[in-house]
Amino acid sequence: MTAFSGKMQVEEINKPAFSRKMREGRRGFLRTALPPLLFGVAFIALWEVIVKAGRVAAYILPAPSAIWDQLWLNRDVVWQVSKASGANAFVGLIAGAAIAVLAAMVCTRFGLLGEVSIPLAAALNALPIIALAPILNNMFDSTSSVPRRLVVGIVVFFPVFINTLRGLREVNPTHRELMDSYAAGGWTFTRKVRLPGALPYLFTGLRQASSLAVIAAVVSEYFGGLQDGLGSRITSAAANTAYPRAWAFVVGACLLGLLFYLATLLLERLAVRGGGRGRLGNT
Repeated sequence: MTAFSGKMQVEEINKPAFSRKMREGRRGFLRTALPPLLFGVAFIALWEVIVKAGRVAAYILPAPSAIWDQLWLNRDVVWQVSKASGANAFVGLIAGAAIAVLAAMVCTRFGLLGEVSIPLAAALNALPIIALAPILNNMFDSTSSVPRRLVVGIVVFFPVFINTLRGLREVNPTHRELMDSYAAGGWTFTRKVRLPGALPYLFTGLRQASSLAVIAAVVSEYFGGLQDGLGSRITSAAANTAYPRAWAFVVGACLLGLLFYLATLLLERLAVRGGGRGRLGNT
């Protein structure tokens, strides 16, 4: 009986705290989500009114209602081509980010290599997609998706490499002294100290790269190769003056980019929260 009453008392104490957290969560959601939602609705409504009033020609900028109609009518096609572009973006993002992290680790281990690699990475980042995609398409078979994935990998390499390299160089002196006292080797120090501390920097680069991956995948499809992605459907619809349909595929690309970005945010929250418990400072 005493245990039961004690349990009831704990539940009564916890109820106000739980309710307060729920209220704070709702208020936080309204503060962060409501303003951009209202702005988006107002912007689309204004866009619709301007086009319907004849202020902008429909072939230059179709009305949102016309775009929505085409998006709904072609939803199966948009889904299929979004999967093709999404696969290219995903593979290129994973490969480019993995190579960038490994390169940053090597450059951190060997200081001179790090100083030399930054200008080279900047030069690689300056390569335009419109020049890179046709060259890679000519190097591979016309039915291969490799050129597009290579384009994505090259595009995402720079932001992940630069941010990860910066994070790996930010080391707490106390951690360095502690690992030196353990006579830890360079790679052990990188794995145990540098990488956990660099996670916020790494995910800053990944957030940038996630959107760039979709853009690179779609733009690379403009220049030949397989006609199974969003980019090829956008150019085909625009060439046939089917502008609302072209914009429907553009909306598909935007939604794909948003999906990649949100997935990166979720992964960051899980990784940083899990990595925080295993950091050297908490052990």
